[in-house]
Amino acid sequence: MAPYSSSSSLSSRLRRLGMWLALLLACVAASGLLTYWHMPAGGFIGPMLVGIAFGVGGSGLRLPRRCFKLGQGTIGVLIAHTMTMSVLMTILDGWLVMLLATAITLLLSLLVGIGLVRYGGLPGSTAAWGTTPGAAAAMVAMAEEREDTDPRIVAAMQYVRVVCVVLVGALVSHWLGAGDPAARSDGSGWPGDLAGLFDLAITLAVVVGGVWLCDRRFPAGALLGPMVIGSVLHLGGWGSLTIPTPLLLLAYGCIGVYVGLRFDRAALTTVARSLGKMVIASMLLIGLCALSALLMVGLMDTQFITAYLATSPGGLDSMTIIAIDTHADVGLVVALQTLRLFTVVLVGPAMARFIARFARPMKSSASP
Repeated sequence: MAPYSSSSSLSSRLRRLGMWLALLLACVAASGLLTYWHMPAGGFIGPMLVGIAFGVGGSGLRLPRRCFKLGQGTIGVLIAHTMTMSVLMTILDGWLVMLLATAITLLLSLLVGIGLVRYGGLPGSTAAWGTTPGAAAAMVAMAEEREDTDPRIVAAMQYVRVVCVVLVGALVSHWLGAGDPAARSDGSGWPGDLAGLFDLAITLAVVVGGVWLCDRRFPAGALLGPMVIGSVLHLGGWGSLTIPTPLLLLAYGCIGVYVGLRFDRAALTTVARSLGKMVIASMLLIGLCALSALLMVGLMDTQFITAYLATSPGGLDSMTIIAIDTHADVGLVVALQTLRLFTVVLVGPAMARFIARFARPMKSSASP
């Protein structure tokens, strides 16, 4: 039996290695195709769609969470590189409008969540956590601590909304023609001298150190930690940050694949009957937030694409990627998304409990 078992194990490893290789090649092809079509954040969206296909197809692949966190940290450093004093002053001047926009987004999310819980056909508490806006990873983590919720359904609901927001955001950015696709340069080339290698070493240290220090200690700490540390170094003139384009594309791909592979067959089978309603609810929320963005444009004198990405109910990392790729006001997008993130983490449990009150009682399957 031993030779057969050894042969079977080797065959299983080779098959898994082949699937990872196929996933990698598919991600490169999808990313290159979307970039060729000038689709904003193609390096992120392509791998995400490939990950969804592999996850739903039953590949059983899972990207290590550490890769996802380091990818977020790389995006955090990229944000830090875009920070200037003028951006910070703009954020400080518009704090009142940002609070108003955050309140409007949460109210709209609350109303849409109540409608989905009431008519979506999902268990009340589980559906409530699944519809709570923003901070998808945080909401899933909180749901896992409760005995009356199914974290798989919560994860599926949260990431369905993330996918809808990302795809619509990229399409809106593409149609509005934000930025100049030919002039986009999200990263730099590999350093060719000692000074460049030193800057790259500092950048990698900020990514790894920021993730290690802040992940699990703060909401979205893997992204915000490197962003804050990098911003202090950049604005203070104490260090130069550089991110080679291949490293940036690797970070995009890790985030996209991680999100995509969360859509496994078991999770989607569980929510299959309500999947259409979940997509409709997500699209409705996106549309309502777009209307609130129009109000923000008038109050803050900013471009619509910036206000749209800032108010979209998606993940901080994904909206930031699109904002960077479309040359929107990254500082404003990050500030507003971060404000909503911390607000949701603070009020999320209360919102979920309130939404759960509107759930219809589940019919018992037991015979009388």
